[in-house]
Amino acid sequence: MNYSYSMSSHASNGGFGRFIRSRYFTYSLFLLFMIYKLLLFHFKLHISKIDFNPLDFFIGLGSLILISFWTLWLPRRGQRIALIVVNLLLTALMYTDLVYYRYFQDLVTFTVMMQASQVDSLGDSIMTLLHWSDLWFAADWLLLAVIAIWKPSGWRSPARGALNFTIGKSPSRKAGFARRFSSGIAALVIGCVVTFAPLKFYIDYYAVGLFTGNWWNLSLYNVTGLLGFHVYDAYRFGKEHLGPKPVLASGEVDNVQEWFDHKDTTRSENDAMFGKYKGSNVIVIQTEAFMNFMIGKQIGGQEITPNFNRLMKESMYFSHYYHQTGQGRTSDADFSSQTSLHPVPYGSVFIRYANHQFNSLPAILKEHGYTPNAFHAYDGSFWNRNAMYETLGYDRFFSKKDYDIDEPLGWSLGDKSFFKQSMDQIERLPQPFYSFLITLSSHHPFSLPDDVQELNVGEFDGTVFGDYLQAIHYVDAALGQLVERLKQDGLWDHTILYIYGDHDNSVKDRAVYEKFLGKSLTDLDMEQIMNEVPLLVHLPDGEGAGVYDKPAGQLDMAPSLLHLLGISAKSQYMMGNDLFDGQDRFVVLRSGAYTDGKRFYIPSQSGMFEDGSCYSLETGKTVDVSTCRAGYDRAKKELYTSDETLQYDLIPKLNQNEKPGTP
Repeated sequence: MNYSYSMSSHASNGGFGRFIRSRYFTYSLFLLFMIYKLLLFHFKLHISKIDFNPLDFFIGLGSLILISFWTLWLPRRGQRIALIVVNLLLTALMYTDLVYYRYFQDLVTFTVMMQASQVDSLGDSIMTLLHWSDLWFAADWLLLAVIAIWKPSGWRSPARGALNFTIGKSPSRKAGFARRFSSGIAALVIGCVVTFAPLKFYIDYYAVGLFTGNWWNLSLYNVTGLLGFHVYDAYRFGKEHLGPKPVLASGEVDNVQEWFDHKDTTRSENDAMFGKYKGSNVIVIQTEAFMNFMIGKQIGGQEITPNFNRLMKESMYFSHYYHQTGQGRTSDADFSSQTSLHPVPYGSVFIRYANHQFNSLPAILKEHGYTPNAFHAYDGSFWNRNAMYETLGYDRFFSKKDYDIDEPLGWSLGDKSFFKQSMDQIERLPQPFYSFLITLSSHHPFSLPDDVQELNVGEFDGTVFGDYLQAIHYVDAALGQLVERLKQDGLWDHTILYIYGDHDNSVKDRAVYEKFLGKSLTDLDMEQIMNEVPLLVHLPDGEGAGVYDKPAGQLDMAPSLLHLLGISAKSQYMMGNDLFDGQDRFVVLRSGAYTDGKRFYIPSQSGMFEDGSCYSLETGKTVDVSTCRAGYDRAKKELYTSDETLQYDLIPKLNQNEKPGTP
């Protein structure tokens, strides 16, 4: 029996002293720090109608335990190192999510991580998303550094030569491992209970079908918490990429077919516009971050878009044209416009499904004698365009390597030179041609050199918003030069020109828009500002010039252009409306928002219909949310049908009229 005893170490070896030097205190401190960071992350998101209630707290705590319980199996030194590594990794994940959310209003997914090279290209855009207050994510490291320097008595190891108060023999390694193993198992059980009990409650009562449908990422986060979201995202990524190719049940394939069959019954080809411009060339310009709110506006006595404004007088201008993009942003606008299908709820179709088949506008036009080409003065690998454009049926993709960067501006080549060099190539093409051009100069963070800035933005000088207006003014000048080139070269009277914006500018500060527009804005106003992009269609004879108020969206481009060219969109499995057949239109956004021209439904990021807002567009005021229920169900069905079509690669099956459900 060993009864050696050191009075000097009595205090430090008391119950509290032993506890704070134990693995359990270290582990408790880890959980405390990480819960703090989860709370900090949540409140920095500033998402309305998504709170952090007690159930969310337990889900977060349980998730942390499930991720880290195994560290209790390690020896004390190994456990501390492991917890430091886990802390660093989880902190990096949270901060990556936060910065990504500030730009994309979404969370990072495995699919996005596959596009990591694109993050490097964001460059200065990322720097504008970093805030000094984000240093609070490192507060735990500062606290630990202070403790390491100060080291309270209870944290100190016994002095050399001092003997611990012990009775009997030291425990064996086997007994020590048994205790570590049992404590880890106990933590695992606790983590499962604390996580899955409240999660089951949510799924049973508030989030029915959470893991069976394609929920918006923030809606998933609202139920599963951040760590749970990423675990589920990893699962669905593995299921999609590592497992066998999914096959949809025959009944579900029938439902998809019925949806498209019904859509075809609504298409009219008996109006005067059908085929009126058969054989015309088509030039489509997708303009980076081109938004509707500044069209026709002035600042400092100057028109922001003078060339676009002049072109409106001899063109069709759609004043409520909505971008329908998701995480894929520019690539989503491209995909939806060319295929008339919705983008996926997470990631990008260009990345996830580049090997699938689609009934795309360039491929259809090619079958009718057109020469389809795409033009974009950036790296062909960005957004996986090299592969996707081959899938979509273009003859050739003119990327950055095909341009002389004689006007370096922003991300690549300035739009003025881009249009000039693109037209040099287009004029060599056999007619009729289909040319799709994507601009770049107005990309976030909109930094143009001083010698290019020609707009007096007044009080917005030096701000991101002011830089945005400068960039748009430059792009407008480039569009003006393009139109003059088309007229001079004799193409103007034989070409349909279709110009639209791809998505918003990522500037979401309501106060900025209120200052610019000189009025207070409602939630509906902001929803429309952030989702409406300009659409201008100039027809060879100037037919139909004027402003059109009915809602429209990017999915409408392909069927509308086919209509003008006299090519039927029926049986092409397209979801968009025809802008020229005079029918009423129903426009669904990827978020689940929709408008039928009379009502506008804004969903809550909680994913619950009742938490959303239903507006009357006549009054601009909210009405009973139940008024929007039928439209909500219709919008949800449309998105679900599109998601199934993409996920299960149904287009070739539907095209070939295969027996439903056959693999």
